[in-house]
Amino acid sequence: MATIPPKLAELLEEFDTIIDRYERYEILTEYADEFEVVPRAIAAPPYPKEHQVPHCESQVYLWVQENGDHTLKFYFAVENPQGLSAKAMATILDQTCSGVPAWMVANIPDDLPQRLFGRDLSMGRTLGLTSLVAMVKSAARRHVDQCPQCQRQAAGEHA
Repeated sequence: MATIPPKLAELLEEFDTIIDRYERYEILTEYADEFEVVPRAIAAPPYPKEHQVPHCESQVYLWVQENGDHTLKFYFAVENPQGLSAKAMATILDQTCSGVPAWMVANIPDDLPQRLFGRDLSMGRTLGLTSLVAMVKSAARRHVDQCPQCQRQAAGEHA
């Protein structure tokens, strides 16, 4: 199994033990409450379309900033004030993936939304959250593709 960001692995282990869907929703709501909108120094509305997550009903936008240590910082905007699922996912991705090696972020499981939110997600929410995860992974892959040190680290993981 590919190595994913350690904080994300811990969170997934925690969510794997949650059977009660209301407990799951309560935890996810707490993450949504922690959502921090992209700082104005990074972006300000109206946000450019090239940063918009496709298929997301909550109008989510993503910015990625490269740190000097081969890690990335993820910033999000969620234009729909009712977009609790999107805010929760954005907060989780920021808290667990910002500041870790990009090659680990590229290994995030594609089914992350279902593992966190459960199988009763609507088709529209699943598509939007899956697109958000895919956009984060794609940014991480692009960074790895352009960074020889990141490629060596990733190769060492698979050796």
